[in-house]
Amino acid sequence: MNTRKNHPIIVHIIFRLQTGGLENGLVNIINHTDNQYQHHIVCIKHTTEFSKRLHSNIPIYELHKKEGRDLSIYAHIWKLLRNIKPDIVHTRNLAALEMQIPATLAGVKIRIHGEHGWDIHDPEGKNWHYRLIRRLYRPFVHRYIALSQPTVNYLHQSINVPTSYITPIYNGVDTERFFPNKDQSVLPSGFADSNCLIIGTVGRLEPIKNQITLIQAFINLVKQIPDSKKFLRLIIVGEGSLRSQIEDLIKEEKLEGLIWLAGDRKDIPTLLQSMDIFVLPSLAEGISNTILEAMATGLPVIATHVGGNPELVTENTGILVPKADSKAVSKALATYINSAQLIKNHGQSGRKRVKEKFAIQTMVDNYINVYNSLLAAT
Repeated sequence: MNTRKNHPIIVHIIFRLQTGGLENGLVNIINHTDNQYQHHIVCIKHTTEFSKRLHSNIPIYELHKKEGRDLSIYAHIWKLLRNIKPDIVHTRNLAALEMQIPATLAGVKIRIHGEHGWDIHDPEGKNWHYRLIRRLYRPFVHRYIALSQPTVNYLHQSINVPTSYITPIYNGVDTERFFPNKDQSVLPSGFADSNCLIIGTVGRLEPIKNQITLIQAFINLVKQIPDSKKFLRLIIVGEGSLRSQIEDLIKEEKLEGLIWLAGDRKDIPTLLQSMDIFVLPSLAEGISNTILEAMATGLPVIATHVGGNPELVTENTGILVPKADSKAVSKALATYINSAQLIKNHGQSGRKRVKEKFAIQTMVDNYINVYNSLLAAT
């Protein structure tokens, strides 16, 4: 095998290196294990400024896949892997699963695939075509990594993967980077004062993240609670295709001064510290990094009852609500608005839970165990 002494080569294949939970997890793993493995990242499309979060000078290959069926990508991957000669190839999500075939043809001895959550066009995992693809590629994968129990169940029951081939690994959060420290200095001038209660969310502005439901819930609160415009504020962090629709809704309701669209940001820890309540209104999730980061920051969490969210948010750390239900979100928010003590209690319990069960080192150790056990068996 083409390795430096005690430094096996791992090639991570993803669709695009951009702001997102999958990519955040990848960066965290690499940053915590770059002294043990030689990491390479292959982007089927391209990378972004997000790559600057990598601590080391990790080789990144951009293949710029064309739209539609670009068969040349398989040859590119095969040639690249033949040149790198990795010990392990680790693909992530459906967009990269097909690269298991060129990895097999290139002679890669250990092939891992991670399922990080539902696909944007299949938020409930019911698409028969996607299931068929996963079943067809199953023989090429030596080990599956699933980020939540629903994903474990899906792989076993719907894709017929034996449970012995599936390793569940939760995401982990850096509790030294994300910690309680009330700080409103990051907010725009005049947006809020110390008496304001700030609701916030972080995520790509895409339909699957469903920020529209949160805005509708906020609109309901403003209409229901007297003088709420004086103290209620909403921060939406992220960028994406829904921005224009969100801006139009805010203007239509004349809430420009109460809702801040912060855009794509690098200072997420500081932004979370400016919030009092965190809401994740997604239609689908795996194990949400943003929920873990909010809990580590000491925020109570309102999240939809989807994917791995119930594995994170318990009755003493937050409130689970049905998806796409603005009234339920409004009710949950009102519960916190009426009890500063509950905000404090749930926030403290959430940080404690993260430190005990979702520490970043626990996640890293679990990945190391998978990599090393498979290496030892070859």
